[in-house]
Amino acid sequence: MAAQITPLSYEEPRGNERLRIAICRYLETKGIYTSPSSILIVSGALQALQLISIGLLRKGSTIFLERPSYLFSLSMFQSAEMKLSGLPMDDAGLIPNEIFKLKHQKESAVLYTIPTFHNPTGILMREKRRIELMRICEKEQIPIIEDNVYGDLWIDMPPPAPLKTLDKYGSVLYLGSLSKTLSPGLRIGWMVGPESVIERLSDLKMQTDYGSSSLSQRVALEWFSSGLYEEHLNNVREQLKIRREVAMQALTDYLKRLASWCEPKGGFFIWVKVSKQMQNKHLFERALAEGVLLNPGNIYAKEAYQYLRLSYAFAPIDEIKEGIYRLGKIIQSM
Repeated sequence: MAAQITPLSYEEPRGNERLRIAICRYLETKGIYTSPSSILIVSGALQALQLISIGLLRKGSTIFLERPSYLFSLSMFQSAEMKLSGLPMDDAGLIPNEIFKLKHQKESAVLYTIPTFHNPTGILMREKRRIELMRICEKEQIPIIEDNVYGDLWIDMPPPAPLKTLDKYGSVLYLGSLSKTLSPGLRIGWMVGPESVIERLSDLKMQTDYGSSSLSQRVALEWFSSGLYEEHLNNVREQLKIRREVAMQALTDYLKRLASWCEPKGGFFIWVKVSKQMQNKHLFERALAEGVLLNPGNIYAKEAYQYLRLSYAFAPIDEIKEGIYRLGKIIQSM
């Protein structure tokens, strides 16, 4: 590939055209049919959220989101003076009817959702729930930001089609990324939306950073166009399945009487509810002292003080077992 690289300059405001064409073909496998002019290359999905908050949302706007949610752990929207309004979930995903109870907040509101292998709970929104959510948001005229960065990380079977496939009116901004599937350091993601919105946000992005790395975009293009990306995903899914089974067995062996959890169907995370009433801060500090790093649930929702987010994606298998073993001992001692 190095021999093919010409001198690098700034890319087009929307990003490398050949990469956007390749992403169009990739999205077709998910049932999303769009054009390169409706895609903006971004430096990861987080930058897409930053551009949306600056370029599309007004101060004081309400962002509906799952509760708990990854967004509660970010200060970005709060610093932009947005109001975060959590919606409850069950094992089928976000409960759409709860939107009707927030009528006073629906003016200038947008919904942010991670329907596929949700962060932090790992929940997979069912197809029927997705259809219901789209129907209610269309009726209430609530735009949707669909974050699908974990969508390719299924283990047992492919997930239901993205919300974007049900979008009749261009009301869904769809976010994807290579950060979770390929390399976080590559810093390549994309946003799909109406051309007018993409044009506005691409101008804002150019004012912010003059575009995402040309080299990273060309590397991403090579992964998509060579067929290596799908091959890589198959390997990742095999590894995730092995790691999930190791984590599930360790939880059963060491936390069976101390906590409860559900087996994730994909993604990185297990949402664990500790049976004992205890302060998350104290548990986090004790675990850290024992060499175990975990994410306490209250960073994703204040009331989730009995929950922990465990990841089985990064650590070596032996460390997954040992970490859960130590966690069990710590909870018992507290």
